[in-house]
Amino acid sequence: MRFRIGLVAAAAAAVLAFAQGADAKTFKWAFQGDAQSLDPHGLNETFSLGYLGNIYEGLTAYNANLELIPALAESWETTSPTTWVFKLRKGVKFHNGNDFTADDVIFSWKRTLTEGSDQKVRGALMKSIIKVDDHTIQVETPGPIPTLTRELVWLYIMDKEWAEANNAVEAESPRDADTSGKFASLNANGTGPFIIVERQPDVKSVFKRSSNYWKDIKSNVDEVIFTPISQDATRVAALLSGELDLAYPIPVQDWDRLTKADGVSPLTGPEARTIFLGMDQDRDELLYSNIKGKNPFKDLRVRQAFAHALNLDAIKKKVMRDAATPSGLMVAPQINGHNPALNQPYAYDPAKSKQLLAEAGYPEGFEVTMDCPNNRYVNDERICQAVVGMLAKVGVKVDLLAQPKSKYFAKVLAQNDFDTSFYLLGWTPGSIDSHNVLQNLLVCRNKETKAGQFNLGGYCNPKVDELSSQIGGETDPDKRQALIDAAFQIHKDEVGHIPIHQQPLSWGVRDGVTVSQRADNVLDFRNVVLP
Repeated sequence: MRFRIGLVAAAAAAVLAFAQGADAKTFKWAFQGDAQSLDPHGLNETFSLGYLGNIYEGLTAYNANLELIPALAESWETTSPTTWVFKLRKGVKFHNGNDFTADDVIFSWKRTLTEGSDQKVRGALMKSIIKVDDHTIQVETPGPIPTLTRELVWLYIMDKEWAEANNAVEAESPRDADTSGKFASLNANGTGPFIIVERQPDVKSVFKRSSNYWKDIKSNVDEVIFTPISQDATRVAALLSGELDLAYPIPVQDWDRLTKADGVSPLTGPEARTIFLGMDQDRDELLYSNIKGKNPFKDLRVRQAFAHALNLDAIKKKVMRDAATPSGLMVAPQINGHNPALNQPYAYDPAKSKQLLAEAGYPEGFEVTMDCPNNRYVNDERICQAVVGMLAKVGVKVDLLAQPKSKYFAKVLAQNDFDTSFYLLGWTPGSIDSHNVLQNLLVCRNKETKAGQFNLGGYCNPKVDELSSQIGGETDPDKRQALIDAAFQIHKDEVGHIPIHQQPLSWGVRDGVTVSQRADNVLDFRNVVLP
């Protein structure tokens, strides 16, 4: 089904002028999956947020080097440990011509706390927002939050008037994005440098440059055409043939092919994303297992057995072609709070795994279903297949359910009551800080505070919660690092999750095309320059 994005006549005319210009430049790129929807609060997933970050904006932003810069807020200050005053940028307009004001910020914050939102953790960082005037707000936080401005990069601002006029005042869940037909899932109206003028979900998105964007940008691009291409071979072939200017991810086994080919080259580097496994430790009985009446993952020995059954070096060499970095922590080296001394992965020891399973009462192993995306991370399904094979060697039979990320996220996230028993997930903390990982993935799930919304397996230790709260407000670097280390050590000892590796950035680009490859794997059109 095709959806045309509705725009007011003035905005449509403005972008059309760019497209009809003699020097109009079109940038064509592909990713392995599509954005889940156009609702900026519907899914807290890096690709979807990066895609939408070309249309919508937050109060703050990251530049090409992941340095924090002003965006819709031109300045800010703390007037007390829990009080922030933001001066909002004047003269900014939404794509439909409406003025950006404090009312839009307050509306967007409240919208992140509605039932369908996947941004509740970020929204809950603020206790209240008071409108001082049309371009000044005062934010109160529950406690000191030094990383607030970094989290606000991803809390995108919507037009209150537009949302109310179109019955889009509540966030639209990713579970319903493909079927609900809700307005904000299918239409967009932001303040960003590009306007989306056509969207065919899972087929194509067309962006046109906005003529009234509030700042000059580096890009010389007038039109952007995005095509989700799920098959690796097809995506690489389209790049090699000249149909695309950029494609990612490129399978690591194709790096040499791109290096040798004329007109294209691989663009690689370390990504700040950790790929890991999680297990349901909350339910008394697993949803998807042959073990009835109890949950094997509640037993530490079973979780240890899984950890010691995995040969991360083999995954690195055979699946990732030596392009990944095995990890013992839930944060990458680029993340504030990472401690190399704690980064040693669990030792590969299948004999120990069998012994631990026998001690836990499963000498013959057991069966469990594993949820895995097959178009989200670099070689994601292949990693899951490798995990399945390794666990089989210690007696655990894994039924692999690998699905496109749209179906995967709709199944396993909070809005669908964490419908999973065993899963693979990746995480890049939006704040580039360890507290984001603790607050989203490691603390106990809490509906009131909105914490732990991505703790899909329900790992819970009150001491980790206590440490996370202290980390969130601690400003002394040495004290804060000690608290982070303590929290990660507890989590590691308890095998709360099983880190696998940091995946590589793996892009392929046409010669002459300039892009900025950020460590969070976000493509910002502002930095794209065509020859």
